[in-house]
Amino acid sequence: MTENKNFYITTPIYYPSGKLHLGSSYTTIACDVLARYKRLMGFDTFYLTGLDEHGMKIQRKAEELGMTPKEYLDPMAEDVKELWKMLDISYDKFIRTTDNYHEEAVQKAFEQLLAQDDIYLDKYAGWYSVSDEEFFTEAQLEEVYRDADGKVIGGKAPSGHEVEWVEEESYFFRMSKYADWLLSYYESHPDFIQPEIRKNEMINNFIKPGLEDLAVSRTTFTWGIPVKSNPKHVVYVWLDALLNYVTALGYGSEDTSKLDKFWPGVNMVGKEIVRFHTIYWPIMLHALGMQPPKQVFGHGWLVMKDGKMSKSKGNVVYPDMLVNRYGLDPVRYYLMRALPFGSDGVFSPEDFIDRINYDLANDLGNLLNRTVAMVNKYNGGVLVKNDASTEFDAALETVLAETLEKYHTAMDKFEFNVALSEVWLLISRTNKYIDETAPWILAKSEEDKDKLNNVLYHLAENLRVVAALLQPFMRATSKKIFAQLGLTEEEFSLEDLAFGYEFTHKVVEKGEPVFPRLDKEEEVEYIKLQMAGGKLPEKEWVPEDVKLNLTLPEIKFNDFEKIELKVAEVLEVSRVEGSDRLLRFKLDAGDEEPRQILSGIAEFYPNEQEFVGKKLQIVANLKPRKMMKKYVSQGMILSAEFDGKLRVLEAPADVPAGSLIG
Repeated sequence: MTENKNFYITTPIYYPSGKLHLGSSYTTIACDVLARYKRLMGFDTFYLTGLDEHGMKIQRKAEELGMTPKEYLDPMAEDVKELWKMLDISYDKFIRTTDNYHEEAVQKAFEQLLAQDDIYLDKYAGWYSVSDEEFFTEAQLEEVYRDADGKVIGGKAPSGHEVEWVEEESYFFRMSKYADWLLSYYESHPDFIQPEIRKNEMINNFIKPGLEDLAVSRTTFTWGIPVKSNPKHVVYVWLDALLNYVTALGYGSEDTSKLDKFWPGVNMVGKEIVRFHTIYWPIMLHALGMQPPKQVFGHGWLVMKDGKMSKSKGNVVYPDMLVNRYGLDPVRYYLMRALPFGSDGVFSPEDFIDRINYDLANDLGNLLNRTVAMVNKYNGGVLVKNDASTEFDAALETVLAETLEKYHTAMDKFEFNVALSEVWLLISRTNKYIDETAPWILAKSEEDKDKLNNVLYHLAENLRVVAALLQPFMRATSKKIFAQLGLTEEEFSLEDLAFGYEFTHKVVEKGEPVFPRLDKEEEVEYIKLQMAGGKLPEKEWVPEDVKLNLTLPEIKFNDFEKIELKVAEVLEVSRVEGSDRLLRFKLDAGDEEPRQILSGIAEFYPNEQEFVGKKLQIVANLKPRKMMKKYVSQGMILSAEFDGKLRVLEAPADVPAGSLIG
């Protein structure tokens, strides 16, 4: 049987409620990697992405801004397209659910389901999350709000968004009618839902408890596709949105050639919307007389150490910030390598910079730099393929062959991190091969010239294979490696990639590092600053870790208890004759009679009479001392010095003279 060489991959269509963060880019890049891989494997590939533009949330947001929904949406759609351009996303079509052809096809599908009695009119009453565009039963709510009488008055959806009570006439889809068929389909198509854990969640959480009919229209808002036979209803956004995967291929139109060619395809989605894609979507398609998708892959979330990305937490990472600072390929590499596809992955600035420094700069970058330099130094930039093998060649070639096999297996399973891990094992093994063969020693003997050329060929050929395998992930990097190896090909097919290429051009005379090393501390600080919106979040206060800035040695508490501080009211003040610095204070400090203190602060207070009547802070039990041979000073007035200035410390006016300070 001839293999079907057509491949269709879709992202979820994104809801344009704000700037897309790194999590949305994660899905889109993953689909792009898969699309590029399939093309390089000889598949005729169609890649779809786009925006889900209907619903109450969009209508309310536009109204808040004094705009029509379309005026609100158009610039956002352009922003998303610009982001995908920056991320080098090779989509074949960008759909908007406001496109006329899509709206017409959705109306046709709705009328067909209505005519078949798969959709019926009834009344709906229940809890609705505007943010999620989803209905919930009371039992499904994460948190329930009750009034003083215990009546439920609101709550939170599992997403954390608030719900509101909705009562309205609604059309319902008879989902319950197809529950047995769906379980049977799961059974006969074990790879339909991936990873396997997602299928178990769907069966145990939604189908076994009893699949409920789904409300598929709304009358409380107007921003949606009108039901053709009853225009006061608009089609529920999930029925509308899911159909995009087939309307983009021509479903509902006169030209269904793309639909016939590419459907069924693979729908890649985040785990939070797996239910819609693996329960409602296959049932809808089955009712319409169409095949369900070939596969639904529900990947995990890209989260931070403190949970999901959130502006309020100051932990949101935007892809354009990373690309502008570090280039596109490190971002694409990190997302596909560091995060286990299918499971949640944690982004951290530290890990991101480490991946660039160690994986890209050290491992790959150094291998390329050393190889190009040695080919130039030892053989004038020429690569020669011969049979003068070393004892290490066979083992290296075995690793390369195994890498190719494991790479393709991983890519077919969407295990992108595994595929990259295999490539890096080959890189590591090739670096080891340099140490094993020691080209610098072979270069010293004319007798070893052929062996040297063989070693240099193996290094260059492994790099060519590595660059070819990286093409779906890091297109610019692959091209740079090809160029430094003197290759004129823009890309290499992965379908027949194997060891044994004949190099016909010289390598470059001096290769530029493809990934310079970064200052980790500086770059981590930069990313954290950007995550916090330009302002770093306050560091957690740990008193024990505070470094105290002292000018004198520490004292114990019982030493401090020996000092008596008091409030003293200034009765009189005058300059001391024969001194430019000293002021003579007559103070009421609660003693039987006023005391005298001399203080060297005259230069800071040219109008000393301003002190009269003020309350100052003094050291009261300082041993009296003679000053200027004729004056006794009975204590010390406290002051603070800063920036070459001095200010006397005052006490509140309502504190009685003689009060102890402690």
